[in-house]
Amino acid sequence: MQRLAMDLRLLSRELSLYLEHQVRVGFFGSGVGLSLILGFSVAYACYYLSSIAKKPQLVTGGEGFSRFLQDHCPVVTETYYPTVWCWESRGQTLLRPFITSKPPVQYRNELIKTADGGQISLDWFDNDNSKCYTDASSRPTVLLLPGLTGTSKESYILHMIHLSEELGYRCVVFNNRGMAGENLLTPRTYCCANTEDLEAVIHHVHSLYPYAPFLAAGVSMGGMLLLNYLGKIGPKTPLKAAATFSVGWNTFACSESLEKPLNWLLFNYYLTTCLQSSVNKHRHMFVKQIDMDHVMKAKSIREFDKRFTSVMFGYPTIDDYYTDASPNRRLKSVGIPVLCLNSVDDVFSPRHAIPIETAKQNPNVALVLTSYGGHIGFLEGIWPRQSTYMDRVFKQFVQAMVEHGHELSSM
Repeated sequence: MQRLAMDLRLLSRELSLYLEHQVRVGFFGSGVGLSLILGFSVAYACYYLSSIAKKPQLVTGGEGFSRFLQDHCPVVTETYYPTVWCWESRGQTLLRPFITSKPPVQYRNELIKTADGGQISLDWFDNDNSKCYTDASSRPTVLLLPGLTGTSKESYILHMIHLSEELGYRCVVFNNRGMAGENLLTPRTYCCANTEDLEAVIHHVHSLYPYAPFLAAGVSMGGMLLLNYLGKIGPKTPLKAAATFSVGWNTFACSESLEKPLNWLLFNYYLTTCLQSSVNKHRHMFVKQIDMDHVMKAKSIREFDKRFTSVMFGYPTIDDYYTDASPNRRLKSVGIPVLCLNSVDDVFSPRHAIPIETAKQNPNVALVLTSYGGHIGFLEGIWPRQSTYMDRVFKQFVQAMVEHGHELSSM
């Protein structure tokens, strides 16, 4: 920081001398426009370096986990430099789906049956060409959970698979019921409070590769589902570790934030229409238990959840569902190492709802909180097409847990 301050003071002094000379010349003919542009650029650079680019806040429930991350996942302690021309929360959130690349991935699809007669679509990336782990039985496996209405085709999922491929790992994407083009066999979809489908998937994957290191990563609603599962099951899970990104910690706070006028216009209404479209494809399955015409008139996620999701899963009220869906209340029961990346400017998960004090009470939990990054944004670099800060956190953490996770048990 002292070096940065010295550099900024030196830059400011040189700029002042330059501007004094240029403006004096400009009065007699030229140089004023260039001086103003240069002056603005330097002023913006000074503001960016002093106020925007910051190290994330690392909150852990134990000194051992903190040291482990500093040693093997150093990205969580390094300064995060958001894209200089797009660091604001909404801009980061809106831009990522359009600007980031979509690496090509060839999936192998598998449909598995559930206890209630339904089916779940899993998309596998087997990585049979892995040079680091040629034996499929011991090849590390990463289970990926997309966000609300998301599937294995989302850019952030494709990036995680691409990074896992570089590490030699295998990936499997858990597509929620009815979301990946498969038919619904029962009148049931999904929600982040009900973990039965996730439990079935974890049991299935582990039974196929019982000797392979098994990890999971969830994004947005997928992360909420993952945390709710871990909070319910505690240490009795075959998962070795987990990571979550842009989780909505308190569903009430998330809903309230997204119902503010600008956020409703930019995000809430669009996501509501996506939810309506996803269930309308299977409308004939729900008409006996749910007023689908009423569902299709919903104008917000809260209204959709009140008319569809809470009814689907038997909650007496929307408040009962939102209470059960909030992972902050189960964080204290998580029994394996979990890293949770959030941006404090995320309108989907406001700063005041992040359970910092609860995280400090669980030695298995680490919160990584950036000042900027939006919701599943975390863009960095001049043209953030290939990689994001979130991608780097994912790669370093899963690699750290696979290769050095045994160190945590001895701390």
